[in-house]
Amino acid sequence: MKICAIICEYNPFHNGHKYLISEAKRLSGCDSVLCLMSGSFTQRGDISVMDKFTRAVHAVKGGADCVLQLPVNFSVAPAEIFALGAIKILSSVPGVCCLTFGCENADKELLFKNAEILYKEESEYKALLKNYSCGGESYAKSCQSALSGCGGDGTLLSSPNNILALEYIKALLKYGSGIDILPVKRQGSTYSESKIKNDYSSAHAIRENIGSRKIKKNVPDYVYKDIKTGNNFKGIEKTYGDFLHFAVIKNTADNIKRTFGCTEGLENKLKNEASKCKSADEIIAAATNKRYTSARIKRILCANLLELYQDDSKAFLDAELYLKPLAVKIEKADEILSALSRSPYPVVIRKNDTRALSEPALKCLGKDDFADETRAIICGEQIYNYTLKTV
Repeated sequence: MKICAIICEYNPFHNGHKYLISEAKRLSGCDSVLCLMSGSFTQRGDISVMDKFTRAVHAVKGGADCVLQLPVNFSVAPAEIFALGAIKILSSVPGVCCLTFGCENADKELLFKNAEILYKEESEYKALLKNYSCGGESYAKSCQSALSGCGGDGTLLSSPNNILALEYIKALLKYGSGIDILPVKRQGSTYSESKIKNDYSSAHAIRENIGSRKIKKNVPDYVYKDIKTGNNFKGIEKTYGDFLHFAVIKNTADNIKRTFGCTEGLENKLKNEASKCKSADEIIAAATNKRYTSARIKRILCANLLELYQDDSKAFLDAELYLKPLAVKIEKADEILSALSRSPYPVVIRKNDTRALSEPALKCLGKDDFADETRAIICGEQIYNYTLKTV
């Protein structure tokens, strides 16, 4: 079986995601499309609009053959760790021969050239990044200037999807993986655009307009139906913010410092602002500056809530982990599960399957369970992790 992989969040699944799956099948010539998806929380520190099983079912209805879960220690992390964790999981799946992703610049040669510069010239890049940051440039602009200073195309680092694309390639280089890349030009809105389009709006825009009929043309009917059923997302976000606020007050500065990206005494700033501010949004606004983007602050707050610490995540990157299928196309279930069973990582579907896990893998899975339970409490839902949805 030849498998094309997609790393995703599907928060929520929309027309652009369905298009990418269709292009993955058309361009790769693979037998199956395997999605590796974030669970209850995302890379920018957001809570998911729907539970992971519902979103996984949407993906299979949209053309995927199987959806695996990306462990939360990798899904709520900076782009580098997000990519390393995802490529680590995919590299353990026999048959995965290519990775497709949507990005603003789909020039495969250009992406590979710049990823190779970032990988091979890492020390020079970091030194330039420090110099530009100390010179007063914003962090995002400093990254672009540093890549240009190493002989690359700094404009590639101006969009989140291109940044992830470069990190995926860097991770493939680091692991010496034989997985090929298949970049696809992103359709419609940019990642952060909040205005609803006629057909290809961003997931961010859909979340911002979650209660509006405007989103109907931007998502498949089965997604719109589920969004309408549980459209109290604005209330959920408010409760989530309260949890983030409480966690900063409750946790120690030393533990907050253990989260990825919390440097230069930021933990003390967050503790101080939490005691004065009335909401998580106010904390984020107060801590945001040229060095720390609001997305980075929110991710730190989310990691703090879920107790996702960088020392654990680095240990998980070095450990034998697991494959956690969430949903599978019923007519391909036997074939795909047979392929997954040939991985060196145990497949976890039932509770009894956890007996085959190493101690680090059990700890990593425990973090997933805690994140899912936290989301369920915030949303007033229940979740049982040890099942597999067939579609």
